[in-house]
Amino acid sequence: MNKYTHKEEKYIQDLSKKLKSACQISRKIYSQYEVKRGLRNDDHTGVLVGLTNIGDVVGYKKTDTGVEAIEGELYYRGYELKELVNGFRAENRHGFDEIAYLLLTGELPDTDNLNAFSELLKNRRELPARYMKNLVSIPPSKNIMNMLSMAIMGLYPLDENAEDRSEENIAKQSINLLAKIPTIIAYAYNSYRHAHQKQTLSIRHPRKDLSTAENFLYLLKGDKYTQLEASLLDTCLCVHAEHGGGNNSTFTVRVTSSAGTDTYASIASGISSLKGIYHGGANHKAMEMMTHLKANIKDWKNKKEIAEYLEKILKKEVYDGCGKFYGIGHAVYTKSDPRTILLKEKAAELAEEKGRLKEFEFYHEVENLAAEVFYKVKGQDKKVLCANVDFYSGLIYSCIGIPAELYTPIFAFGRMPGWLSHRLEEVNMLSKRIIRPAYKNVNQRRDYIGLENRN
Repeated sequence: MNKYTHKEEKYIQDLSKKLKSACQISRKIYSQYEVKRGLRNDDHTGVLVGLTNIGDVVGYKKTDTGVEAIEGELYYRGYELKELVNGFRAENRHGFDEIAYLLLTGELPDTDNLNAFSELLKNRRELPARYMKNLVSIPPSKNIMNMLSMAIMGLYPLDENAEDRSEENIAKQSINLLAKIPTIIAYAYNSYRHAHQKQTLSIRHPRKDLSTAENFLYLLKGDKYTQLEASLLDTCLCVHAEHGGGNNSTFTVRVTSSAGTDTYASIASGISSLKGIYHGGANHKAMEMMTHLKANIKDWKNKKEIAEYLEKILKKEVYDGCGKFYGIGHAVYTKSDPRTILLKEKAAELAEEKGRLKEFEFYHEVENLAAEVFYKVKGQDKKVLCANVDFYSGLIYSCIGIPAELYTPIFAFGRMPGWLSHRLEEVNMLSKRIIRPAYKNVNQRRDYIGLENRN
């Protein structure tokens, strides 16, 4: 990018002040017109904008007196996520392929269907040679999510029927994306390492004899992973697979799908949304925040010291100055996030395997104290807070040996079945209509003034 001269920098500083002034609207005006900022009601619940058969996120219930906080629940096509994951664990097998099948088709597969579906995915893990050349030549962005978005768009030229929006063709595109996304992420990371860390560019080919989680770890680490690591990664993928139509990235996929765009452009838009630090990027920020806490709190078991430092974060005195607890709190979940519970149950076991149990216990203390500190600083009228899925996922990835640059891309990897299912649901709406909410213009009308009279 061309550098700016000193004179240009000064002009841009003045220009940016005007931009900021022109792009700010008072909160009072939102209340005046009863606009639901962020599509949120006053009680923090989401504004109902659509219907879905896919995921159901439950964190509260409405009563005659308002909204009551309850233990969080998450359903995939009517099946509770906790039951699904615990079923996979009891049978000692990986469940991500089964979750993908369930989300796409609406039913749990029998053995024959599951084997056939997994075989379809395994047969499509390899990337075409000419695509590989293009993938390696993608400018190595400092954020792999940008590379991932460009890589997904790069599949479009390889698809002779890219614009075909029939159910059968979107099904083929969905299988192709589900199969290739882990390979793309692994290769994009190798390209990133080569460019930014001067590491040797090494490429491993996908293996058909491994599960989806095992294959991804193999692409990253070779055979240097344990079965517990693979099992935890599979759980991470399962709990990230779907989260209702209202989460930011899935809603983005539905908006772009309603416009009639192609599958690759729609999924790339979801990836761009997920990158944000208030959405999928929060797992990286949560890990960054915890690294800061570990470095600045001397006694990891001293609750008073932990609480005092957390209070400083909320007051914007330390860390990044934003006054936020990353990984704590959620738009829907109140008392608990079921995804966090599922991850936490096995995270302690993994931490012990890696000699990091004290670190896990420190996470647990921060989780327990965060809500208490938040209420003290912000007031008792705030809704119940709980640790969300981002809080422990970074620790798990770190214990597995997955670099921080891949935390959010793995989120995209896991969320792919949900995005594709919602795209299919939106495209197949019986009453097709582009999503187009209204914005109220609150500017005053002005008369044109000739250029010579504007000074």
